Amino acid sequence: MRNYLLILIASIFITCSHKEQKNKIIVIKNILNIDRSFETVELAKELFGMNGQKKLELYGIRDMDSKEFLVTQPIDNDGDGIYDVLLFQPKILKRSEKKFEIVLNAPTLEKDSVMSCYSRFVPERTDDYAWENNRVAFRTYGPMAQKMVEEGISGGTLSSGIDAWLKKVEYPIINKWYEKTTTGKGSYHKDTGEGLDNFHVGNSRGVGGTAVKVDSIYFFSKNFISWKTMSNGPIRTSFTLEYNNWSAGGTIIKEVKNISLDFGSNLSRYEVLIEGKNQISAGLTLHENDGVVNANAANGYISYWQPHENSELGMAIVVPQEYYNGHEKYETPELDLSNLFVYLKVMNNKVIYYAGFGWKENGQFKTNKEWENYLEQFSKKINNPLIIEIR
Repeated sequence: MRNYLLILIASIFITCSHKEQKNKIIVIKNILNIDRSFETVELAKELFGMNGQKKLELYGIRDMDSKEFLVTQPIDNDGDGIYDVLLFQPKILKRSEKKFEIVLNAPTLEKDSVMSCYSRFVPERTDDYAWENNRVAFRTYGPMAQKMVEEGISGGTLSSGIDAWLKKVEYPIINKWYEKTTTGKGSYHKDTGEGLDNFHVGNSRGVGGTAVKVDSIYFFSKNFISWKTMSNGPIRTSFTLEYNNWSAGGTIIKEVKNISLDFGSNLSRYEVLIEGKNQISAGLTLHENDGVVNANAANGYISYWQPHENSELGMAIVVPQEYYNGHEKYETPELDLSNLFVYLKVMNNKVIYYAGFGWKENGQFKTNKEWENYLEQFSKKINNPLIIEIR
């Protein structure tokens, strides 16, 4: 009996050891001379050796040094109802590497009851689409808002520009601000301690809206016509906006925007699908044209730091090197049409860029220099992504 127990214990030990050895190891390398955090690693389900019985949401990522599990988010990128990518955000010191383990049946981590990265269609405020994370919030406008303007009905908005909501708090505010405005209990145009919407878009490009230049004129679409939310979670929110075909000096443009915003980032990621031109632009409104313009070709970004009511505001567009093709400060006496534009090469009917803002009032960036430093590091990171090895 004793021998049997020894054999059984040994068998269990060997089996457990064998299972542990089967866990795949992720090695993440940072080649830059800066510490890196709030960068999202995407692991495709093929890396997990999944069969038909296993679900991606059952897997977790464990730090092999601390033995702690990281917050993860499974997402469905192709919209087929099955999770196909797992997200997590490691912290990697400068010029170093860390190892993580892919674990099946990982423990469920306690998360906040509300989403950190969130977006939704807002039918109760005409038909906005709004999105946010712990640092920034944005919105843009849908077909009903356009129709109201075209039919002379008050309360509409005709713009494909991107609005900035200046929040002071890390928790979500979209639902709260819309509720107090639509119920008449308050207004998101007044700061009651959480921030406010005092950013004017009008017919400008706002913070990253697209345009096409023909000769000396910029053309752009009207409001989006359809939307689809792809993911909401602790790490990322993502969605798709589709636009009616529009004319740029007689050339028909087809445009779809895939937009995402990750936890910890001041900049949304735009993947714009374009047909009709081999170059487009993305712009930042110049408002009263009383701010500081910076175009950094070496790091592929444009920025605008401006006085904003009783504070200051920085806006920027950061472009991966392969898409960057110059810039222009476009000034005109026409209302809202003065913008700082970056030129974007269209490759395989697609451009990618990042656009967002920093507000002095919430303490994230106190000076233009701090904002520029953030943009330089952001640019270095997107052009030198973390190196990921699976062992």
